[in-house]
Amino acid sequence: MIRADLRSRLTASDLRLMVLLLGGGSAARRAAVERQLETEGPDALLDAPDLAERLRAVRTLLVPSEPLFMYVMVRQALLRAGIEDRGVADYLAALLVDFGRRDRAHRVDWNDDAQHRYLVDIVRDLESSVGERRFRVMLHLGNYALWLAGLYPDYIAARRARHGGPDLPYYDALGRRGFVMASDHELADRLGLEEVLAETAARYRAIRSALNGVSDQYFFPAAATPGRIHRAQTN
Repeated sequence: MIRADLRSRLTASDLRLMVLLLGGGSAARRAAVERQLETEGPDALLDAPDLAERLRAVRTLLVPSEPLFMYVMVRQALLRAGIEDRGVADYLAALLVDFGRRDRAHRVDWNDDAQHRYLVDIVRDLESSVGERRFRVMLHLGNYALWLAGLYPDYIAARRARHGGPDLPYYDALGRRGFVMASDHELADRLGLEEVLAETAARYRAIRSALNGVSDQYFFPAAATPGRIHRAQTN
């Protein structure tokens, strides 16, 4: 199950790299950053406006871990969209990291035998699920819709043009529905996810658009699709 825990996966090496990058080669500046880390914790460094570009420009043996890179990219995109909740950034970044591994995106959980390629299959699974599995399927409906529509909007547009597949509003509607249902489930409160899921549902459209920006800027920077050009003109 995806949890809002990506910051807890950061290592001592990640913290050292942030200090090094934000220090900018100045011993005095580096000492100031180290003091900031000690007094304010890592969140102050993670929110540094120029950290994302400095991570991208790293050319040393010290490289950002996947959790560090993903959290900073997602956090900065959400801040630009006016979404300041760190828990939401933590959850969404964990979602992108975990769904990027093997076939996790197509499974309700790692140990689940069934694979779902389409949202309609997840909806069918939801209709026949009970108990804790029902909560997990609700959550997967939201996660999978947001992952696809957030990172692969051009794939969705191309599939719609070629085969008449569903459009982005369809993904938005089902994704938001999944998060709404999951946030209302008793397990969400027990797992400490109620507020994060409710906020994700409430700001779903803005979050999806922010993830489109992450996809355009970091994952597929060389693409020049009509959808991307439209997003650039409207953002």
